[in-house]
Amino acid sequence: MRLSKYLFLAVGLTALAACGGEPEGAAPQEEATPDNGAVLASVLAGEHRTDEERARDAFRHPAQTLAFFGVEPDMTVVEAWPGGGWYTQIIAPYLKSGGGAYYGANFSPEGASEYAQTSLNAFSKTYLGKPNLYGDVRMTVLGEGGDIAPAGSADVVLTFRNVHNWQSSGVTEAYFKEFYDALKPGGVLGVVEHRADGAELPRDGSSGYVYTDDVIALAKSAGFNFEAASEINANPKDTKDHPFGVWTLPPTRRSAEMHGQEDPDFNQAAYEAIGESDRMTLKFRKPIAADGALLE
Repeated sequence: MRLSKYLFLAVGLTALAACGGEPEGAAPQEEATPDNGAVLASVLAGEHRTDEERARDAFRHPAQTLAFFGVEPDMTVVEAWPGGGWYTQIIAPYLKSGGGAYYGANFSPEGASEYAQTSLNAFSKTYLGKPNLYGDVRMTVLGEGGDIAPAGSADVVLTFRNVHNWQSSGVTEAYFKEFYDALKPGGVLGVVEHRADGAELPRDGSSGYVYTDDVIALAKSAGFNFEAASEINANPKDTKDHPFGVWTLPPTRRSAEMHGQEDPDFNQAAYEAIGESDRMTLKFRKPIAADGALLE
């Protein structure tokens, strides 16, 4: 299939998801308006979410995270590499309630690996053809020379637990530039990622963990201003010292190297006690003026 400049796989198509200092302590949490908070709570409690998906709210804190990033129902939001759509099932109905627009910027179906194609197909099966629930889901391709949304149109670009993948592939700089180009002046880039801080780990993404200062440097290099950090998704129990990287922890629960045979005698209980990973939650903003200034 030949890709056009924009690959809008809307709900009727088939396809599928030197740095500055970090503020001390947790940033004050932004609160959604009462009406928007009620809408989001309704989405989170919706029957379209399974019990297993809801159980992860305790570690992923979707309501607080989206409020911190300032996501509102009338916005245009891009989610980079939505994967299986855990956040899509929250963000898309939330935006539908206010007339907003959801773009899922995924990898290209052309030349995709078997694993990637399976992921794309699963996303398609789950989210396409359900406009009453998910609204107008539009899919674009990240990293293929096109735009993940019309240039300067997005209010918010979000990415959850993906930067390590891009580090290992050497595409982080290019992807962050695409995020910058898609956003309106004053728009927000929100990043949640497994946090390597406090551990001695390689900086190539191979452990699944990433250092906060590396993400800040990437964003600043792309032109963003670093605005705030939050401890919403922190987990002090996570030592980051795991035999199979972050994937040793829930929800992956790996007990062998990738593609290896899982070990039935592996002591998973210790990692269940930790829970999901310690994560950074970072908010960046695209400057309004060419000199990097923001409006007061």
